[in-house]
Amino acid sequence: MVTKVEAVEGREDILPGFRWHDVTVDGIRIRTAIAGEGRPLLMLHGHPQTHLTWHKVAPRLAQGFSVVLTDLRGYGDSVKLQGGPGHLNYSKRAMAEDQVKVMKALGHERFRLVGHDRGARVAHRLVLDHPDAVEKVALLDIAPTLTMYERTDMEFARRYFWWFFLIQPFPLPERLIAADPDYFLDRHITGQIKVPGSSDPRVMDEYRRCYADPATRHAICEDYRAAATIDLEHDRADLEKRIDVPLLALWGGRGTVGALYDVLETWREKALDVRGHGIDCGHSPQEEAPEDLMKALLQFL
Repeated sequence: MVTKVEAVEGREDILPGFRWHDVTVDGIRIRTAIAGEGRPLLMLHGHPQTHLTWHKVAPRLAQGFSVVLTDLRGYGDSVKLQGGPGHLNYSKRAMAEDQVKVMKALGHERFRLVGHDRGARVAHRLVLDHPDAVEKVALLDIAPTLTMYERTDMEFARRYFWWFFLIQPFPLPERLIAADPDYFLDRHITGQIKVPGSSDPRVMDEYRRCYADPATRHAICEDYRAAATIDLEHDRADLEKRIDVPLLALWGGRGTVGALYDVLETWREKALDVRGHGIDCGHSPQEEAPEDLMKALLQFL
């Protein structure tokens, strides 16, 4: 691997105690925030967030862990790539490989893993492809991608319309979102947040800053296009595989995933050691119910 780690400026007012780097491995640059000492813990955000989504829990986790927060490729301040043939560059396999390489570049061959939303889908693929790298994995507010697509009905399509909008061929969703990206992003987040006042205005401004970049919006569409194509191929090829590290599934009790799926049962179809429960919030427990999330993560990790 050809690796370069460069210090960069970050938002210390939002994530006190963290330091920021651009970690570039084999030409792929991933924005990374690091704090704490102890067992390594990698935390992966979802859409349309960045690593700052963890700001209410990461500083406290850094009191007992060496916490690594990253922006997934295509998101935040990480590299923005074209999708490539078959949306290959945004397959969860490729996105997971980034994260393993970043952790190795930081000296962590084996680590604990937490993912939310898209980051949880990357985490799912990561633990399948790199089982020796992960000690435990926590997945926040998702059921497996293949399960969700195969069980799609009217109610799911109505609630998760962007799963079907963002996968439309280039450039339809990119051009429509470009008309008012702030509105699309704000509406997306406010539609999923069920605990009023949970969103920090400073963090929302950062989400808007990143979403203002057309390359980010294209990358996000490619992420979803990959999920509906090449990721399903990879998932079907691994139907007989079972995750054999401890898996914690947490979900928002007021959200869509918990309402439409038996979340634990969906993961027991994929993993050997599953536990978890709902949290009284919507889609983003790290921002809506940080105390409950902290309690569950600390007990598990």
